[in-house]
Amino acid sequence: MHTLYRLTPLALAALAATAFAQQPAPSDGADMQALIAQLEQLKANYAQEVRRLRELDMQVQAMQARLSGRAGPGATPAAPLAPAAASAVPPSSEGYASSAAEAQQAKQEARRSVDDVKQQQAALFSRRFTIENGLTYARYDRKQLTLNGFLALDAIFLGNIAIENVESDSLTYNLAARWGVSPNLTLNMDVPYLARRTVYQKGGAGGAAAAIAQEETNGSGIGDVSLSANYWLFSERGWRPETVLTGGVTAPTGRAPYGLDWKVIERDDDDYIRFAVPQEQPTGNGVWQANLGVSMVKTADPAILFANAGYIHSFPRGFSDIDSNPDTVNPGDVKLGGSVYFGAGVAFAFNERTSLSISFSDKISTRASTRFKGGEWVKVIGSDANAASLNLGVTYALNQHTTLVTLLGIGLTPDAPDFTLAFKVPYML
Repeated sequence: MHTLYRLTPLALAALAATAFAQQPAPSDGADMQALIAQLEQLKANYAQEVRRLRELDMQVQAMQARLSGRAGPGATPAAPLAPAAASAVPPSSEGYASSAAEAQQAKQEARRSVDDVKQQQAALFSRRFTIENGLTYARYDRKQLTLNGFLALDAIFLGNIAIENVESDSLTYNLAARWGVSPNLTLNMDVPYLARRTVYQKGGAGGAAAAIAQEETNGSGIGDVSLSANYWLFSERGWRPETVLTGGVTAPTGRAPYGLDWKVIERDDDDYIRFAVPQEQPTGNGVWQANLGVSMVKTADPAILFANAGYIHSFPRGFSDIDSNPDTVNPGDVKLGGSVYFGAGVAFAFNERTSLSISFSDKISTRASTRFKGGEWVKVIGSDANAASLNLGVTYALNQHTTLVTLLGIGLTPDAPDFTLAFKVPYML
């Protein structure tokens, strides 16, 4: 492609003045006619370059609309550049695109950090297929004071005092696939694999308050697989944010926490179990779940605002044994409580590759219920939870198709993990 030169009316006047300066004083009409011919030729060249700039502008806008997936069969062609706007376009030597391909690439780079944030919050519908590899580490440490006795005169405690401590470390590898079926619909599948290590500590071992019993159990395997869909409701326009509706189901493909084999660590003199732990850690919650949520993203350069909310419903399921007593077997049904989740945050795009986000997320779960065979539903005391966390994240575009996402979550309530550290690498086709 030939290099485009910018010829403005001021440049034409300067060239004309130079031509006059280089010519001797006209003595007749022949010299004047020659200068007028040169000026007309420059004007013709200028008009030709303006037409070329208009054509390039139309090609760039058409390609942008087609790649963003918003151009339909009846789309109106982009309006050509006005002569004044065309004359203001600098040549490629000044750092601007000189072709439609370069212009499209520049726009993609400028929006890359925004797209990375959208990809993590809902879905990026302009991508046909995305494969994401994720690795998450979570640390959980909870202490509970257990009083086995009674209060005399509301002041003197008679009995044993024990401190129970549960320390858990989990490492989760998640393989996710996102398929853009249409410009408004994306299908998702998440397959986690978990490895868990839990240490149980119980004070008062052997009847001595100072003695502590400790036992460690492990467990690994596939977790609960999730299938979901994202539907693009509204695009961002004016004050209205980009809105995406999400719905999905989670299958109990992991090892359920019910019916596990138990290991008895300590019994008292009456053969009553004082300390028992599961022999293997579960990798799933054991029941079918369905969720429905909505997420919103609003760009306010250089900030990107996002929020989400939703509800998770758990379906009852029967098990061969729902009793935690290793000496008994009691079949029954389990119904986990419903969960409401919500969150909001802001991200800042530092440049075309890097963005920093800070957000708050919370998940509130109601009490679970159990029903032994032939019995009534009974609420499980202490099964409700409120897990809130503060999240800090950084996204960095490694190349045109790959992004590195890092996320640090800090637990704000006792039901949330102390902290989580996640790394995700989505590869977008």
